[in-house]
Amino acid sequence: MAIPTSRAQEKATIIINTELCTGCGLCATVCKDYGLEIEHKKVKLSKDAIFGCIGCGHCMMICPQSAIKIQGRCTSETDLRDMPFKENSANYTELINLYYSRRSVREFKDLPIAKELIEKVIQAAQTAPMGLPPSDVHVLVFDSKEKVRTFAEDFCTYLEGMKWLVSNWFLSLMRPFWGKENDRMFRKFVRPCINCYTGFMKKGINVVNYDAPVALYFYGSPYTDPADPLIAATYAMTAAESLGLGTCMLGAIHPLIQNGKAAKRFREKHGIRYKSREGVFVIMGYSAVKYTKTINRTFAAVDWN
Repeated sequence: MAIPTSRAQEKATIIINTELCTGCGLCATVCKDYGLEIEHKKVKLSKDAIFGCIGCGHCMMICPQSAIKIQGRCTSETDLRDMPFKENSANYTELINLYYSRRSVREFKDLPIAKELIEKVIQAAQTAPMGLPPSDVHVLVFDSKEKVRTFAEDFCTYLEGMKWLVSNWFLSLMRPFWGKENDRMFRKFVRPCINCYTGFMKKGINVVNYDAPVALYFYGSPYTDPADPLIAATYAMTAAESLGLGTCMLGAIHPLIQNGKAAKRFREKHGIRYKSREGVFVIMGYSAVKYTKTINRTFAAVDWN
């Protein structure tokens, strides 16, 4: 038995070199599939594995003797790299300063972003934790202002045919089914948002993605943990900030292109492979404005149990 994703349908293979194994047990300790056990001071495959190897690679990464190799589910020993030295890692002060200095930037200089920077952002995002390996996150890259603008214009044309979704008759019809909170959200946010997108675009003003030099769309497949695209996008945003780019997350586009035949045609036109439970755009570029203050934020609640 194996847990399926869009990239892997079979379990990975665990290859053990018993001559190198010293029986330290570290691999069995970190395998939460319980697929490894120690017998006679050597590691061996367990009959009590829950799913079969998912290819997380933890056993391979922790073995001090390199006695275990994982092959399959888009993982192999060639993916291993040395752990960075502690002195090269960001400390808490550096990290919190980066977080505090981040603002949602929607005003960009008319400057292109080098492909190398985009690739660095994607590389950083690929390190994000995932619900199940191999990552089922998909990234659609718009690497120029012109491509970003074309997508926004097409999106607004698509929205013109979707305005019945926020009409009074439809919202009144749906209110008993989806409740007061959803009704309020559609009336107070979704409808003004759609009208804003389409109305400003008719004036030549792009408030969909602000003519950013780069836009990255993170989404998943039907197998994806819903959190995975959002976590990867957060990593991308942080990486872009560390490279001197201004960033902003845009969450309103994704839910509007998920349901219905028109949405499917729109996704296919733009090379979006799957309908996805969660997804988000990250726009980035060189900021045209400079903030001189930051601000403290809070959660709705922090309850210590």
